[in-house]
Amino acid sequence: MSNIVAIVGRPNVGKSTFFNRLIQRREAIVDAVSGVTRDRHYGKSDWNGREFSLIDTGGYVLGSDDVFEAQIDKQVELAIDEADAIIFMVDVESGVTGMDEDVANLLRKVTKPVFLVVNKVDNAKRAEDAVEFYSLGLGDYFTIASINGSGTGDLLDALVKALPEKETVVEEELPRFAVVGRPNAGKSSFINALMGEDRYIVTDIAGTTRDSIDTKYSSFGFEFNLVDTAGIRRKAKVKEDLEFYSVMRSVRAIEHSDVCLIVLDANRGFDGQVQNIFWLAERNRKGIVILVNKWDTVEKDHKSVKDYEKAIRQQMEPFTDVPIIFISATTKQRIYKAIETAVEVYKNRSKKIKTSKLNEILLPIIENYPPPAYKAKYVKIKYIMQLPTPQPQFAFFCNLPQYVKDPYKRFLENKLREHFGFHGVPISVYMRKK
Repeated sequence: MSNIVAIVGRPNVGKSTFFNRLIQRREAIVDAVSGVTRDRHYGKSDWNGREFSLIDTGGYVLGSDDVFEAQIDKQVELAIDEADAIIFMVDVESGVTGMDEDVANLLRKVTKPVFLVVNKVDNAKRAEDAVEFYSLGLGDYFTIASINGSGTGDLLDALVKALPEKETVVEEELPRFAVVGRPNAGKSSFINALMGEDRYIVTDIAGTTRDSIDTKYSSFGFEFNLVDTAGIRRKAKVKEDLEFYSVMRSVRAIEHSDVCLIVLDANRGFDGQVQNIFWLAERNRKGIVILVNKWDTVEKDHKSVKDYEKAIRQQMEPFTDVPIIFISATTKQRIYKAIETAVEVYKNRSKKIKTSKLNEILLPIIENYPPPAYKAKYVKIKYIMQLPTPQPQFAFFCNLPQYVKDPYKRFLENKLREHFGFHGVPISVYMRKK
């Protein structure tokens, strides 16, 4: 259970650049024009062994000043409510602005850790200029240059030190199946159909569900918690507070789940926002089931199940071993098949393979198809074991682990799937020194 850190601030102060540096990938678009980031971005990061989730509250599209300032306030209030720590980023080039002061007024009232970060400080003169940010009344600040990483180490040292320790509770809790997706994909309708009652409010207005709510459900001799979540969606014509709230809630629901049932609207397809949710679940090593809802409303003459499924699998490469089920929440078409499949995926995620069986089956395969030689050196894999983790992770012990590249690791993953069956579950393969 990791902490959530939210990055807040006005447009064009360098939030997305900082976010990309921390998650070590170029996920958020960065541009000198303010308001480029229209989607909410989220990812995982770690520092000194402490892992945390990072939310980039993005840039904002400027409307009138009054509307914009009101939406800034909503974003920050929600970040304060949901996050465990807040990074408030400002820009030394612009100095203290009215928007900075508005955000600071809100942050001075909170008891959670707040880190004032002055960005674009890449020389001694700018370090002197940063002194004016003491006027925001938030105490000491950190100076960084997110474009080259200068100063981020000291900031992250202080950040992870201030993050509250999450209790490791020995839980005999029921497994959690999170129903996630963008707004209005039919998540609440799906759960209502399963429960046989209107447990959740369902309207044609996207974003009706504002919270993540657990419902105990028993089926196929298996009891679990079914979690309805707020949706994740793009920004276009959406109230800022609702969109941000949705992302925060859905991130938490995914992180605390065992299996994610990703509901998508058949008429919209496996679009960019659904892909974001899919990869977030995959990065968190959760079991995944794709539910293509509203299949009864799609014209079948030009979109057969086979073609539709093929298109989705192309978008989720290289992790394609995921069940895809075509459902209709309104007609209850295949909704019980969806739950039955989710139970199977949960069992796959919990599966433990005996060490003797692993070595008996995989070592002969590896002997016939060894890792490619690298720099005239040959890798010899001598022993395999499954690690004692909640999700499938395997250690392959060999003489030169650093020479085993990703393509061969994918080969090993495919062999594990082929012989032991981990349908719907991400597998982690580690090479270890023998």
